[in-house]
Amino acid sequence: MTVAVPAPHRVAVLAIAPVVAFDLSIPAQMLAMVAPRAGGAAYEVRAVTPDGSAVATVNGYGVMPQGDLSLLEHADTVIVAGTRCPEVLDDGVVDPRIADALRAARGRARMVSLCTGSFVLAAAGLLEGHRAATHWRYADQFRRLFPSVGLDTNPLYVADRGVLTSAGGAAAIDLCLHLIREDHGSSVANQVARYNVVAPMREGGQAQYIDHPVAEDAGTSTAGARALMTEHLDRRLSLKELAAHCHMSVRSFTRRFRQETGVSPAEWLTSARLKHARYLLESTELPVDDIAARTGLGSGTNLRQHMRGALDTTPSAYRRAFRSAAAPAHGVTSAAVELS
Repeated sequence: MTVAVPAPHRVAVLAIAPVVAFDLSIPAQMLAMVAPRAGGAAYEVRAVTPDGSAVATVNGYGVMPQGDLSLLEHADTVIVAGTRCPEVLDDGVVDPRIADALRAARGRARMVSLCTGSFVLAAAGLLEGHRAATHWRYADQFRRLFPSVGLDTNPLYVADRGVLTSAGGAAAIDLCLHLIREDHGSSVANQVARYNVVAPMREGGQAQYIDHPVAEDAGTSTAGARALMTEHLDRRLSLKELAAHCHMSVRSFTRRFRQETGVSPAEWLTSARLKHARYLLESTELPVDDIAARTGLGSGTNLRQHMRGALDTTPSAYRRAFRSAAAPAHGVTSAAVELS
């Protein structure tokens, strides 16, 4: 009996000159490793330029695409790579042909941007009223050009109602792993991450990489407090204890902590607890109440409230989604990783 090979999930990666070469390469590198169990490829990734001609990169060499904007008409996912185009970054303007093609694709495709590709989506009107991420270095420009977009400079990526945007650099890897996780489940995404020697799900957000004007003084760093909180997620640590651990006053500690992480100690701790809870839900059979206790979230009810607020899901639903052998979404089927 012949087993039908499912059609691949079509991904169009839009490149606007000068394109960030790293962003352009990441989707093909990460997604191409996923193969459905019946054989073939789970994703068909094609580079696209407005007219189908070669595109210059910020690194000084050109890249030949596999098609023009017409490929967006049949794409299941559209990814806009980062660009350094002055009209886009300085004026918030995109070629009308590109804007029209993106808007037409929005009705049927998952829309994604990497790094400054968010400027392109915003210029096309696709981020109006959405939360979004972009490279922290361009955050002020983005807010000036697109005040109606809820820019968040802390997360590595933001998923909001079918539109996903990533921060700069390696955050493109994090977002592509999220796409695989969303389509095929945590196990497949973990295999891809392991093969590429990257973390399956990085801790923290973009704030830790922002060039804050913080004095380089190891004696006053709040890293020690973060390590202490991570080691004792189930303990209630006061601000006074954390500040003393870093040899600071509470006021100085609170100010420095926000400078270094972009959030308050309480917000950081809640996020760390929730991330560890998600890990335990994925990797163990522990009851929800036990996970809540181990992570310092108190009760199962409290854990449910945090997951509902942060992820719009419940612990049981999250566990089902990320421990399932198959998690079909966006026309993709269960898959494995092709390492050869």
